[in-house]
Formats: sequence, structure tokens, C-alpha cells
Amino acid sequence: MEPPPREIGSDSSRLEKLRRALLLEVGRCCKEFGLVQHRDRVMVALSGGKDSMTLLHILRLMQRRTPFTFEIVAVTVDQGLPGFESDVIESFVKGEGVPFHLERQDTHSVVVEKVPEGKTYCSLCSRLRRGILYRVARELGATKIALGHHRDDLIETLLLNILYSGQTKAMPPRLLSDDGEHVVIRPLAYVSESDIVEFARLMSFPTSTCDLCCNQEDLYRTKVKRLLDDLCRDNPKVRGNLLASLSNVVPTHLLDRDLMARIGLPVPSIESGRTRRSYEMEVAPGTEKREIG
Repeated sequence: MEPPPREIGSDSSRLEKLRRALLLEVGRCCKEFGLVQHRDRVMVALSGGKDSMTLLHILRLMQRRTPFTFEIVAVTVDQGLPGFESDVIESFVKGEGVPFHLERQDTHSVVVEKVPEGKTYCSLCSRLRRGILYRVARELGATKIALGHHRDDLIETLLLNILYSGQTKAMPPRLLSDDGEHVVIRPLAYVSESDIVEFARLMSFPTSTCDLCCNQEDLYRTKVKRLLDDLCRDNPKVRGNLLASLSNVVPTHLLDRDLMARIGLPVPSIESGRTRRSYEMEVAPGTEKREIG
């Protein structure tokens, strides 16, 4: 029998209130999207940041309360990034009694070599890490790969895709990999970043993250964060409304003819003498194939 999760920080009433709120939101997301099921082996991708630490803690609480059984294994990928201390993460996880696997693979040198000076490393770095996680999940027999993306990540990705890629797309709570082999889940999809920040502080989670990308100027995501901050100063419900919009789509009020056809809506005919291309919205030059996710 696993020991209960060890609390490191303050056992204040605020901490307990936050813990209950996080557990409720994660449980709701798991139930609505079938994220964790009986006999699952859930591989938590532990980056060493506040999000994945919180995810691991809440999943362990769920593990003790659900009427079914599932396993948890924490996996950290050490990509050789400057300042990343995998030993801090390993010591913490083992102290919590969670099975832990550390995968060392230097992808940082590859990223530095391939990415032109002045460009951000995030995209290539994350793709390489995803490939490593898929391989490790296969080797460990994991049925689900749990990532620490939260509500703010989802809505920022939605705006990034709309503004810079010309796509209405966010991060789904449950995603089947392109090859159909892996199921990626995001149990924190309904949880706000501000709640995670406060919870991680109250729990005094040890963290070890890569500051490299954060130090690169002019990131698109940083711009979107600032935009949302400005909007929320006038209307604090903006972030919640954006999340709600992802589950309140009105296809008849969009321009996606293929979507209309797929869901059985009548597709308006194209006027004679005009090609379909004339109906398509132009995307800013240089962003046609850019995909955020």
C-alpha cells in the first residue's frame, strides 16, 4: 500500500481549500474526458516545474480516492539544458514514494546547432522531448502520458493559433498521437495557472526548470500573456470565458465548410464563376505552416 502524499509546506486552511478545489477540477476533467481509467499506468511527465509537480500531487490524491485502481510512474527527461538539476526532482519524487525514471538524452546541443541565432528554441526542443516521452512510455508500458498543461496554456494556445496560424485550435484534454499508439492527457485543463502558482508555493515544491527559453526575447506566447493580462484588468472573466468558448462552439456561425460537411450540416454552394480559393481568408506571410501546440 502506497504511503499518503507527503506535505512539505504550510498546512493552512488556504492550502486545504486549494487542494480540494484542484482535486475537484481535475476529477471533473478526468470524468468528462475519460482521462484515467481502471488499470491504467499513467506516466507523469515531470519537468521539474510547478505545473507537473502539482499534477503529480493531485493524481496521487485521486489514486487514493477513486473506486478503481491505476498506477503512477513519474518520468523526467534530462535534455542537458543549462541549469537543470534532475537530482532535485529525483530526490523529491523518491521521497514521495512514487516510482521514478530518469531519462538522460542531450538534445540541447542539437537544438543549439539547428536553430538559427535569434530564433527561439522552444518548438524544436519540445518536439524532441515529445519523441523521447513516447519512446519511454512504450518501454515502461504506460497507457497514458500525463502532461502539466493548465487552463492558461490552453487558452493561450488557442489565441496563438488564431493570431499566428489562422487555425481555431487549442490543446485537447485527451489526444491520440498521430501513430495511434499513445494517449496524451492533460488533467489540469480546467485549473488556472494562478491557483497552481499559489498551491506550489504553499506546498514548497522544489523546482528545477529550464530558464533558457524564458530568457529569449519577443516570444509569441509572452505577447499573448500580456494581451490577456490587459483584457483581464477590464474583465476578470476573460480567461474563463475563453475556456468556456472551447466547449461552446457554434459551427453554423463559422466559415469551415469541411466541418459543416463532417457533422452533417448543409453546406452552402459556391457561387458559379468563383473558385473556393476566393472564399479563403489570407494568412499573414510566413505563418501559413506555423503550428502552435
